[in-house]
Amino acid sequence: MFDNGRIALVTGASRGIGKGVAAALGDAGWTVYVTGRSSGTSTYATGGTIEETAALVDRRGGHGIPVRCDHTNDDDARALFDRIRDQHGRLDILVNNVWGGYGGWHEKRYAEMLAPFWDQPFDLYDAAMTAGVRAHFTACALAVPLLGAGGLIATISFFAGSYPRPGDDVVYTMAKAADDRMMVSMAATLRERGITCVALYPGLVSTELVLATEDAGFDLATAETPEFTGRVIAALAADPDRLALSGGIIPVAELAAHYDVTDVGGNRPVSRRAEYERDVIPPVAWPRH
Repeated sequence: MFDNGRIALVTGASRGIGKGVAAALGDAGWTVYVTGRSSGTSTYATGGTIEETAALVDRRGGHGIPVRCDHTNDDDARALFDRIRDQHGRLDILVNNVWGGYGGWHEKRYAEMLAPFWDQPFDLYDAAMTAGVRAHFTACALAVPLLGAGGLIATISFFAGSYPRPGDDVVYTMAKAADDRMMVSMAATLRERGITCVALYPGLVSTELVLATEDAGFDLATAETPEFTGRVIAALAADPDRLALSGGIIPVAELAAHYDVTDVGGNRPVSRRAEYERDVIPPVAWPRH
């Protein structure tokens, strides 16, 4: 067994928000296990491998450890957590970021991804729920024995989980709502262990995928960088009173304002909550007698 300070696991860290979170934790001196299915050579045109992310963590002052892991494969996942236990004996942060629901976007299958749910192939459900929600659940279950009092589980979610809007992708909304409810329920269960569980809502993030989708009409002037979420997670991990936030479903920009965290370049992104609240489908009022 060896130890190198604080130990984090960021799943789905070969690109996007996961890569940004790993980099920001590297800035704070963390040892970061970075996992993903892209090892050696990326399978997507948007690029990115776990080895590249681990090297970035090293350059930032942390220690990056790349581990190829298909989080939909229970044997892979168990082997990963066994390795963390054998090498460190504990885990301080789990960041659930692995997500299989964007495969069609990476592969430019736009018509399929934008179709109404009744015309979409059913494997999009499997991608979102198995390579997303189930993978997050199993990672949490395997992490709990390694997370002592003060441990943190942060699951990357999105506003669609709380604020469904007309035209939202049905499967995506289901998956994010499930992630949110999972954090709320786990927070209640794990409070007596002193483990904090939160769901975090980034805004529009300038990931490799967003930048590659030039015709989507994104207003990148207000976009967050992938590292913004990581900076906020690092600040949350450093807060001795973080357990008070356990069970929270929190926009990243709002938590950043709470901790006075800025984005790369000193920008202060604004929460998109008001936009989603404005357009949300109102709940049906059921009469109570």
